[in-house]
Amino acid sequence: MTDKEDRNMKGPNPDEIYPVKNCERVTYIRPTIKNPNIIVGEFTYFSDVDFESHVEHHYPWYGDRLIIGKFCQIAAGVRFIMNGANHKMNCASTYPFYIFNGWDREAPQKSELPHKGDTVVGNDVWIGQDATILPGVKIGDGAIIGTQSVVGSDVEPYTIVAGNPARVIRKRFDKELIDLLLELKWWNMEVAEIREFIPILYDSDLRTVKEQIIKRLRRE
Repeated sequence: MTDKEDRNMKGPNPDEIYPVKNCERVTYIRPTIKNPNIIVGEFTYFSDVDFESHVEHHYPWYGDRLIIGKFCQIAAGVRFIMNGANHKMNCASTYPFYIFNGWDREAPQKSELPHKGDTVVGNDVWIGQDATILPGVKIGDGAIIGTQSVVGSDVEPYTIVAGNPARVIRKRFDKELIDLLLELKWWNMEVAEIREFIPILYDSDLRTVKEQIIKRLRRE
């Protein structure tokens, strides 16, 4: 039995850090995470190493979380800016005197600082190279974020956005197919089921895709 046949029998391993043969520049994120406030689903990958270093201003006392779903594709250079980067904006100066030596100022209460909540990325989301995701953004399932985009507002499922600030380019599919995909939630299937379903996920004949998803949903 060849190594490839052996791997195929065992199936993909979501806890493998380097899932691409002879390549240590692509990593499954979940098994590398140490910060309990970063939650990442199975098979989501980063086209680089040390994902946590790309989550910036993520201070424990703030308590905000970065939550990323399954099967996301995150390109090199992507940055997640967390709530700790925010400054007070409802006063005459935004300068954070309280963090620097010699000014003798107490830090403001957390409730006084801008806090936009958790940053949440859905499932099967593709984030292009060098994109920046700002605090509290919610990105829906199946969305695509263009290269070097700066995303400061929520992105609906199966929507393509790009630019600085990121703006909607178009929906990926019509409403019927989007609704079917959101009902199907293929990323929650068992691995064996997903492997059987890959030909449908990779089929560019969207009429056939709709028919097959409807058939699957009716069977359930």
